[in-house]
Amino acid sequence: MRFSLLLGFLLATFTSTALAADLKYWIEPCVQASLVAKRPSSGCKADDPQLAEWAVQAWQKAAGGKLHLEKSATSARANIRIHWATAEDGQYGETRPFYDGSIKGAEVYVRPDLSAMGPEIADVARKDELLRDAIVYLTCLHETGHALGLQHTADFPDIMYSFQFGGDIPEYFNRYRRQLKSRKDIADHTGISPQDQARLLKVIQ
Repeated sequence: MRFSLLLGFLLATFTSTALAADLKYWIEPCVQASLVAKRPSSGCKADDPQLAEWAVQAWQKAAGGKLHLEKSATSARANIRIHWATAEDGQYGETRPFYDGSIKGAEVYVRPDLSAMGPEIADVARKDELLRDAIVYLTCLHETGHALGLQHTADFPDIMYSFQFGGDIPEYFNRYRRQLKSRKDIADHTGISPQDQARLLKVIQ
């Protein structure tokens, strides 16, 4: 997952209130490729936007009232814009800063097709829908963490851990999957470590 440093870039967009910083976010609906001319399929599913929504809400909760993330009806008004990526857009996920002349923010790309992760993960996820949803959720969480200014870490428990440091990558996802009995459990298990939360609070203080 490639990281573009957004610290200072996104913080400049914060509108201070008495207790919190405000940002707007937008999540791309899942539209089948056959309905969009000349656009390859991302492999997204109709309820994938809910996974992205839960990821945004998880960071807001971790901020302890110091960050307010408001959903925008259109991407043009959003600081954080979450897109469903194709194989051409990136291997797993990517976050890129943008400045359109009036709004600064981050374009977040999440690839819901897990084939690039190799058979050890992709083949299992095809048989286990909950594992597949968990991986897409965790990818959304990781990339929106970058959008909020968080850098990669070398600590395996963190959601901001970088796979470039190696480790047991299937276990990275499976340990989270073991906490889930149903899809709705994702909303209650944020996947954010205490260290992730501490770094977030440091960024937004």
